[in-house]
Amino acid sequence: MSESPASRQERLIRVVLDGEALTRLSPILEADRAQAVADLEAENRFALAGLNLGQAGPYALHLLIQEGRLVFDIRDAEERPIAAVLLALGPFRSLIKDYQLLVDSHAKAVEEGRDARIQAIDMGRRGLHNEGAELMMERLEGKIAIDFPTARRLFTLVCVLHQRI
Repeated sequence: MSESPASRQERLIRVVLDGEALTRLSPILEADRAQAVADLEAENRFALAGLNLGQAGPYALHLLIQEGRLVFDIRDAEERPIAAVLLALGPFRSLIKDYQLLVDSHAKAVEEGRDARIQAIDMGRRGLHNEGAELMMERLEGKIAIDFPTARRLFTLVCVLHQRI
């Protein structure tokens, strides 16, 4: 089954977390970041909506947090700016806090070798990712069209970016 021309355009080809070199991440967060970026670059749905509808992809996405806002700096394949979408971080804060608590709990459970606890934490983390993905899709509605797996991965990256502040 081959891709349609639209699906080849409605996607991200590159994802960059701006400010990555500013701080070091824990090994778990670094693994989450690397996996989310790799998964996004391999498979995603990302299409501009609203005023920028005429700007066809594929796109390069630079994600950053600036002045308490999540910035989607969207560029074309040659890194020319297309649009910037800004979202308030407030609605995400409690989910981000919970995500960090789960990451910390997971690290402790691994250290202690508590397999049942690790499985329970992983289930909680999946549920949190689902909730974060739903919120991401809701907040981007009318601006950027994404599918659920893309939203989950973007939520992971938002949590990682938030740890850099």
